[in-house]
Order: sequence, then C-alpha cells, then structure tokens
Amino acid sequence: MCEISVLGIFVADISFSGPKIPAIGETILGNKYNIGPGGKGCNQAIAIARLGGKVSFISKIGKDNYGDLALITLKKNKISSSNIIQDENSQTGVAGILVDQNSGKNAINVITGAPSSLTINELDNHIDTIKKSKIFLTQLEVPKEVIIHCLKTAKENGCITILNPAPASEISKEFYKYIDFFTPNETEAEFYTGIKITNDKDAKQAADKILNLGIKKVVITLGEKGLFYSDGKEQIYLKASAVKAIDTTGAGDAFNGALAFALSQKKTVEECLRFANRVGGLSTTKQGAGDAMPWSKDLF
Repeated sequence: MCEISVLGIFVADISFSGPKIPAIGETILGNKYNIGPGGKGCNQAIAIARLGGKVSFISKIGKDNYGDLALITLKKNKISSSNIIQDENSQTGVAGILVDQNSGKNAINVITGAPSSLTINELDNHIDTIKKSKIFLTQLEVPKEVIIHCLKTAKENGCITILNPAPASEISKEFYKYIDFFTPNETEAEFYTGIKITNDKDAKQAADKILNLGIKKVVITLGEKGLFYSDGKEQIYLKASAVKAIDTTGAGDAFNGALAFALSQKKTVEECLRFANRVGGLSTTKQGAGDAMPWSKDLF
C-alpha cells in the first residue's frame, strides 16, 4: 500500500539559463540548456520517493519520446508506473523554462499535453489507490472535475488532503470543503485573496481570508522570505533556509512533497513545516526540477 498518492502531470522540462529573463521582444544569449523531468505532480512524487516515502503517482502521458522519459524517470526513482495512463493519440507535456542565472528565479510556460484530456472515467480505474492512501496531494494542472472528484474521494476515505493551487485559477466553493492543507505561493495567494504579500502581516491577512473560505490549514510559501502558516488558532512564520539558490524551478514542489512525506510520518505541523522548508531550500541548489529534488542523505 502506498501511503501517499499524488495526482498531477509529467512534462519534459526544457530549461534555458542566461544572464536574465528576456523582456517581451528581447533576445539574449544564454549559456546552457537542460532537458529533464518536470511537472508539479511528478516533481512532488519524486521528492516524496527520494525522502523515503511510499508514493503512487497518477497521471496520463503520450506514447512518445517524452513519455519514455516519464517512465524512465519513475523507474529510476522507484515509483510504480501502474497508475500511469498512456494514450497514443496524445502528446506528453512540455514546459519551457527561462532561468535567471544570477538569482535562480524563473518564468515558465507549461503545455500540459495528455493530462489535459484526463477524465473521471479513466481515473476511476485507479481510484482505489487514492482510497487506500493516508495522504492525497494534487495541484491544478489536470481538469478540475477530475481534481474535485479525487479530493472528495480522498476525504470520504479518511485521507489528509493537500491542494497546491498552482497554476492559480478559479475554483468552485465546493473545493474548499475537501481541502485540509492549502499551499499557495505568494503570487497564488494574491490571486485568491487580492492581497499583495510583501511581509508576514500581509501573509496573515491573506491566510485569514483563505481560512474564511472553509479551508482548515493554509501554508503560504514566500520564496526567499520563508513561509507563513495559519489554522486560525496557531500561526507559524519561518524564515527561508540559508542557501545559495541557482535555480528555483521546482522549489514549491520539493516543499509540497516534503510536507506530504512529513505528515505521513505523523510529525507535528511545525516539524512538518520546518522539514519541508529545508527540503524546498535545498532543491534550489541544483539545476532543473525533478532531478533537483533532494535525497534524504542530502539533509544530513
């Protein structure tokens, strides 16, 4: 039995590193590029597996070269491919990533490909995986009717649910009933609340607004400023780990995967947040997304 199930997408990340992220209409000369595994769901599943968690990744890919990369990536990280749907009529997704080599910050364009056609009927062949999990983690990169169906199923079967609302987009009020942990970054939190977050006071105001929607626990990740957590009673502010970031791609995924793993180990909320904060920071010290997810040995 897998303790954690992750619903999401795999994409091949094609990242370009240069002296800055070009403005519209601007051409710059970069210095290197990389093709590797990505997609929020896949990155999060890799993070969990590398930390020692038992994880199942549920997704849809095409039967193409990037689909082969997905299967190779899962095998390499000891993640079962039994919940991967392959469709010969769909393309595996791709993400184009521009990275500022000086700050590690990025801009990303994701083409989800095969997962954009994922249906509830297809998922129902794999729903037992979610029912038997302790933790269910997902994002907003597959169709929303599939996401809410899975969140509802997870809650009805006693799972702790985590929604990483990325990329930020409108969700119905029904979603909020099935979410235990809501984990936006500061940009996503602004999308859902209208509050621009520049400090921990802004983060508290945004968290309060999100809690009022019916969500139980909110974690707003603040990049180099750390994170803010609130459940309406307890509030925790943690500074970011002191690391030299070279690429922030996938840092939020490392954080969410580590949070799910720590929760499966029955750690306290503060212990979970400290652990996830550290893992997220470590991921920025390597190039790429899926390949940059830290191993448990990296934590010591």
